[in-house]
Amino acid sequence: MCGRFTLASDPDLLYGIFDNPQLPMELTPRYNITPTQDVAVITNTQDNGDGHKVELYHWGLIPSWAKDPKIGSRMINARSETLSEKPSFRSAYKRRRCLVLADGYYEWKSVPGEKNKQPIYIRLKSQNPFAFAGLWEEWQANYMEKPLRSCTIITCLPNPYLEDIHRRMPVILPKDTYAQWLAPDEQSSEALQPMLVPFSDEEMEAYPVSRFVNRPANDSPECIAPMSDTDENSVKYIKESLF
Repeated sequence: MCGRFTLASDPDLLYGIFDNPQLPMELTPRYNITPTQDVAVITNTQDNGDGHKVELYHWGLIPSWAKDPKIGSRMINARSETLSEKPSFRSAYKRRRCLVLADGYYEWKSVPGEKNKQPIYIRLKSQNPFAFAGLWEEWQANYMEKPLRSCTIITCLPNPYLEDIHRRMPVILPKDTYAQWLAPDEQSSEALQPMLVPFSDEEMEAYPVSRFVNRPANDSPECIAPMSDTDENSVKYIKESLF
């Protein structure tokens, strides 16, 4: 799954990776993004010729037919294998796809003999920003209220490098698939499903970080700082299991 992630890259990197998108003024470096917060997305709506626009959407998909928006807290992730079957996702899968911008994410790994899991930070070796495959929806309590736009992150089975950390990983889309994923017209699952596969393990790296990240209120560079060998007794085990 993907329950926490980061987006702290310099805007110049975002401009380069995502072809000069329009960035919102509210976009600030984030080191501990949690469910129900706003996340940066590029949706598959038509642009005006000036390039794609990055917008902030609520993380946790709220289907248009939902009676209670709290349902979104249970739909931060969507399994790639069942997108075309689940009522909560199948319509968005065909028509409302998005890129969720990130530059790393966290998973928690069990450590023998310890009650608490060890947080692991996962990113590209290049340290460049990337995009999770996502879906988006628009929900409105009534016609007088402003619509709430929300999204979910699609997950798949992990690549060999990450399978010892967690049984799922978010779908990270290669840049050459962005255009197809963001196509504004309706797409079939046959056309989309081949993109929802594990990202190349040769391009990824992971390392243990402090449990400082466990507290959602902590949102600073310390969250992604590698643990030193003296931080905790579990570090040696974690490093050996990863590398």
